Amino acid sequence: MKTYDIEVQRLKSMKHDRGLVEIGLDALVLARPVRDDAGSASCLRLPVEHARTLLVLLKQQIADLDKLQPRSRRSGRA
Repeated sequence: MKTYDIEVQRLKSMKHDRGLVEIGLDALVLARPVRDDAGSASCLRLPVEHARTLLVLLKQQIADLDKLQPRSRRSGRA
């Protein structure tokens, strides 16, 4: 399995359609060198400003998706 270092440089857009959230962004993607001591997972790096923006956008998208669910399906959430 190949692993990558992904550095988010700019968030461009976010939308949802048919149960998927699509995020448009500029990113630098580099193959991660294989190391014995490190896990085999890819790594996503983004500045704190982008992380905060991404969190706000995700909350908005999830709220919009929840509005589409019938009341009986969302009443059990806290």
